[in-house]
Amino acid sequence: MSDARATSKVFVDNERTRVAEWRFAPGAATGWHRHEYDYVVVPMLDGRLKLLEAGGERFSELKMGVPYFRNAGVEHDVVNANDYEYMFVEIEFKQPAGK
Repeated sequence: MSDARATSKVFVDNERTRVAEWRFAPGAATGWHRHEYDYVVVPMLDGRLKLLEAGGERFSELKMGVPYFRNAGVEHDVVNANDYEYMFVEIEFKQPAGK
């Protein structure tokens, strides 16, 4: 695995929502982290990510434009398992509307 790190660019960051684009060179990783908030990921390309989790590793096949939701508390390292740059948009929900 590469020592390269994924990079992010935040487009929206307010009291309710954070929207960031994540880019991964081949083999690049986010580093271990824990998600504080519920979130949705929108893949910008078809591709494969390796997810390193407490129980081991698994692969996720993603399709361009097909989002998925995860609850807060997820802990993992995400690695680009493609031989090309990969990217997705992550939308975090800091708090429900009206709170």
